Amino acid sequence: MSEAEMDAKLAELDQLLNDPDTRMDPDRVWALLAELSGARLPQMAGC
Repeated sequence: MSEAEMDAKLAELDQLLNDPDTRMDPDRVWALLAELSGARLPQMAGC
């Protein structure tokens, strides 16, 4: 997954969870989390 794809999925997840005008869709939230959990995240410096 490219960084742009990851950013788009994180933005969608943020909107689903935090935007009061967006209908909560639990299936989509879980699908996004599953995709993101499989993505390779950069290591945090100093950890």
